[in-house]
Amino acid sequence: MITALSWIPKGSLKPVPDAAEPPSKEEIKELIESGAFTASGDGSNEDEEEIEEEEEISEVDHAKAVAEAFGKSSNSKNASSSMEVDEVASGMKELDMDNYDEEDDGIELFSSGRGDLYYPSNELDPYLKDAADEEDDDEEDVDDTTIKPTDSVIICARNEDEVSHLEVYVYEESSDGSPNMYVHHHIIIPEFPLCTAWMDCPLKGGEKGNFVAIGSKETPTIEIWDLDVRDEVLPCVQLGGVEEMEIIKKKKSKKQKYKEGSHTDSVLGLAWNKEFRNILASGSADKKVKVWDVATGTCKITMEHHTKEVQAVAWNHYAPEVLLSGSFDQTVVLKDGRQPSHSGFKWSVMSDVESLAWDPHSEHSFVVSLEDGTVKGFDIRAAQSGSDSDLKPSFTIQAHDQDKGVSSISYNLSAPNLLATGSMDKTVKLWDLSNNEPSCIASHKPKAGAVFSISFSVDNPFLLAIGGSKGELHVWDTLLDANVSRKYGSKQS
Repeated sequence: MITALSWIPKGSLKPVPDAAEPPSKEEIKELIESGAFTASGDGSNEDEEEIEEEEEISEVDHAKAVAEAFGKSSNSKNASSSMEVDEVASGMKELDMDNYDEEDDGIELFSSGRGDLYYPSNELDPYLKDAADEEDDDEEDVDDTTIKPTDSVIICARNEDEVSHLEVYVYEESSDGSPNMYVHHHIIIPEFPLCTAWMDCPLKGGEKGNFVAIGSKETPTIEIWDLDVRDEVLPCVQLGGVEEMEIIKKKKSKKQKYKEGSHTDSVLGLAWNKEFRNILASGSADKKVKVWDVATGTCKITMEHHTKEVQAVAWNHYAPEVLLSGSFDQTVVLKDGRQPSHSGFKWSVMSDVESLAWDPHSEHSFVVSLEDGTVKGFDIRAAQSGSDSDLKPSFTIQAHDQDKGVSSISYNLSAPNLLATGSMDKTVKLWDLSNNEPSCIASHKPKAGAVFSISFSVDNPFLLAIGGSKGELHVWDTLLDANVSRKYGSKQS
């Protein structure tokens, strides 16, 4: 299944990603101690697990870790060294080395055909032809692995057969209207991914970077991976997480000790601040909202204004100090970093929050999608007036089936008031929100299964990426719908 996806702006990726350096002995030890090579389980059962008596990591453990890190079998060397003697004897018999000198056939110096040593011209030399063909093939292979500035790129967080990974898709547009989409490279990640946030903070120097933050199930760690590096084994930054296991020998159990500022449960929502590019917000099942400085790897702010799991967070496009958070406690809360002593504003939405989105065309408006299939819009100026009666939504729409949550929403960056909604009912819909009187203008069933994540493209705003339970990425060109083309065709960039 695809649990989260997002577009990367054109030209952000390196044309050819760098190859990862092999992990050091210290990094391998860190991987083993973190449990990256063991099946993940419920943290609540960890106290009941028996602790192994071995306290040091053996050289065998290191060898196994290296083999697993590069996808090789740790038993390959044993297999190659265990060839039976009779197999060797059989091979020697087949070569008939005892009668080697009695061969009748000699080497013809001036033979005809493909074996000739001399050819009147290079065009007649089959070996030179083969070399030229191989060179052409190599050029084609390089061309296939090169990301062009005109290519659109989508990152998907997937889980398949209990293996989690990030896939980097290249989406090539063509003049004949038949786009080509393929996986350029992928990164194996240790835990089941729940949310992602792309960021261009230059964590490794320079003006910009190309990174993705990942929040995962059953781990409090936020991992940040470099998308310009292939076959990476470790994230370049880890925010929070388990520092060490405190061993209780008498009870033969272990207790988790978290790093300073860390979440203590699964990370459900992430949001990168595009103005303050080193800032990342997170929401967790531990009921907390945190603000991180990814450059230093530290938590700067922790907020505890929700009473249940925090499912979504979102920064305002026009006031980058303003943060929204939505929770399973059926509320949405606004906090303004410019007024840290202010308690913020709270809206009751009468159902568990699934997703949040600020209107990119208005500083004051946001929408929230809910578990009961509805989508509600709010104007924060009403809350600022100070009257509780003004906290009512600007509009409410029963966007999808009542018993199927609206798992994801996405505003169109080019066309004001155009909103996409994706649902567990396996459909994606487009809505015109003009004048706070929403109307559905298109509906699409992409055969993605239950829809978990949707996103309009940054560069081609009418392309909508869709991911769901079937695990296949779909891209819907919404302008192919007659209603959308009639209403918004003139806004195509």
